[in-house]
Amino acid sequence: MSLIKRNPVFPGNLLDEWFFNFPANWGRDEQYPTSSPATNITETSDAYHIHMNVPGRKKEDFSIQAENGLLTIRYEKKEEKVEKELKTIRKEFSFQSFKRSFTLDENIETASIQAKYENGILQIVLPKKVAVTVVPQKIMIQ
Repeated sequence: MSLIKRNPVFPGNLLDEWFFNFPANWGRDEQYPTSSPATNITETSDAYHIHMNVPGRKKEDFSIQAENGLLTIRYEKKEEKVEKELKTIRKEFSFQSFKRSFTLDENIETASIQAKYENGILQIVLPKKVAVTVVPQKIMIQ
């Protein structure tokens, strides 16, 4: 993690705020300034839970894949077709996409991963493998 110092001479200056990350944030979605939606990851005794804040999306536009120890979540909004008879005066709807990957723990049961999109939250459940407990067995010498 790198620390970036801000200019202490003009704290709170609007122009300083606007130019602070320029051109790094140019053209990015204002709702997701880092192009990656906010994500919470929690753990229970039997699973990991990922909650991703992605309101206003369609579940058909998401793609979730678990492969080679990596969970990849993609979102891609398809471009709307514009009728040729209409003259566009202003267009603020834009193509949106993101890709986010997480390294999977070895004890994740990838065949049982479940996902649900509800009320603007993408919920992914990563169930843990059932631990096989080996009961020590005493062997009698004959």
